[in-house]
Amino acid sequence: MTTLTADLAIIGSGSGNTLITPHWEDKRVVLAEQGTFGGTCLNVGCIPTKMFVRPSEAARGPEEAARLNVTQRTEAVDWVGMRDRIFSRIDPISDAGRRYRDELENVELIEQRVRLAGARSFVAEDGTRVEAERLVIAAGSRPVLPDVPGIHLPHVHTSDTVMRIDSLPRRVLVVGGGFIACEFAGIFSGLGAEVVQINRGPRLMRGLDEEISRAYTEEAGKNWTVRCGRVLSSLAETDDGAVTAEILVRGAQSEEEVREPGEFDIVLVALGRRPNSDLVGAAEAGLDLHGDGRIAVDAFQRVLSGGRPVDGLFALGDICSELQLKHVANHEARVVAHNLEHPDDLRESRRDAVPSAVFTHPELASVGLTETQAVERIGAENVTCKVQRYGDTAYGWAMEDRSGLFKTVADRRDGRILGACVMGYQASNLIQPVVTAMSFGIDAHTFARGQYWIHPALMEVTENALLGLDVPAGERPPL
Repeated sequence: MTTLTADLAIIGSGSGNTLITPHWEDKRVVLAEQGTFGGTCLNVGCIPTKMFVRPSEAARGPEEAARLNVTQRTEAVDWVGMRDRIFSRIDPISDAGRRYRDELENVELIEQRVRLAGARSFVAEDGTRVEAERLVIAAGSRPVLPDVPGIHLPHVHTSDTVMRIDSLPRRVLVVGGGFIACEFAGIFSGLGAEVVQINRGPRLMRGLDEEISRAYTEEAGKNWTVRCGRVLSSLAETDDGAVTAEILVRGAQSEEEVREPGEFDIVLVALGRRPNSDLVGAAEAGLDLHGDGRIAVDAFQRVLSGGRPVDGLFALGDICSELQLKHVANHEARVVAHNLEHPDDLRESRRDAVPSAVFTHPELASVGLTETQAVERIGAENVTCKVQRYGDTAYGWAMEDRSGLFKTVADRRDGRILGACVMGYQASNLIQPVVTAMSFGIDAHTFARGQYWIHPALMEVTENALLGLDVPAGERPPL
C-alpha cells in the first residue's frame, strides 16, 4: 500500500479546487476527485442549467410578444444542437481544469473515491493512503432518489443526467416542488414539452414567503400542469420505451388514497440533494453530523467531533452547509483558504443576507426572513411589509406585466430590512439592491430616499417596495 504525505489534502474539485493558492506552490498538495472535475455547479448545476434557461425563455417569446401586439412564432427547437453547444463549452473547461492540476509538480491528483481513515487522512479505492497536515472535505452532494419501484429505469433522470439526453421529450413528469424541479419544469415547458409537475405539499417553492409561493404556484400552473398533494408511487417501462408512472393522491381532508396513472417520455426526479458525508465515511471517522447528514462545522468552517473542532480539519460547501448555493460555497472556500494560511488569525463565515434565485418561469429570488419568520422572531406588531406589483410601476406598466411581485419585510421600529422575495422578470437582479442594504446595515428609509433611482427603469419596482414600508425616517435627508 502506497502512503502519501501532504501539507494540504482536499476531497472534492468544486469550490475546494480554489484552495490551491500560490501559498501552496512550494508545498505538497493532494486533490481527490471521484467524478467529473469542477464540481456540481460547472458540470450539472448552475451553469449548464442557465444555458438551457436562456433558449427556453427565447422560445417563449411569442407568448410575451402577443401581449404587445407583436406576432412571433418559434419554428423549431434543436435540442441536440443546443445540448452539444452547451457541453462543448462546459466539458473543455472541466478537462482543462483537471489537466492543469494534474500537471502541477506540487499537486497529486487522485481520481478515485476516497474514505476517511482518521482526522486528517483518507484511503483511496486502490489502497493509496494520504496523511495530511491539513485536510479539507469539500465532497459536495448528490440527488435524492425515493425508494419506489422502477426508480432506476433508463428514462428516469436526475439533474445530473437529464441535460444530456438524446432528444427533446414530448411528455415530461417532474417530481418535486423546489429549486431544481421548478427550474427544469420551466426549461422543458418553454422548449415545448408537455410538463406535469407533482409535489407532495400544497404549493411549490414552500421555502419562500407564503404569499409569493402561492402566487408562483398559480403562475406556474398557467404554463405547465401542476398537481400538488401528490407523491410518486411506482414507475414501469412500456413496450415502446416510455415510462408509466403511478401517482398517489393524498387529500388534505381525507386519508383515502387515489392513484393516478400517467405515461411520459422521461421522468425527472428532483427532490433535493443529500450531502456526500456517507460516501467519505464521515460518521465512521467520528465526525459530528447534523440530522440531514451534513458534517457539523463551527463558525470558522472547522469540522467538529464530540462538539469540539478537529485540529487541521475543515469542510465547505454542500457537504456541510444548509444553504446549497454556489456563492455560499465560494464564500466558505475563501474563509477556509484564509484560515488554512493564517491559523493564528481565523475568520468566520457570514450567514447574513444570503440571497438565492430560481431561474424558472416566472423567475424567483429571495433574501433574509419571510413575513412569517419575521413575525415569529420580533412579533407581528413590529413587522411592516410592502407588496409592490411590477405593473404598478412605469416600466412594468409598459411591459404589460400582470404577475410580477416584489415583497419587502422590515422592522417598523428602526427600518431595518429583514427580507425580500420577488417573482417576475429579472427577479435575481432586482433583489440585489436589497441585499446590499441588508449587508451594509442601511435602513429602508435611507436606502429608498437617499439615492437616485433611474426613471422609468424596472428598478423602480425595488424602490417602491422599499418606499411602501412603514418605517421611521433615516438619518440622511431624502433627495
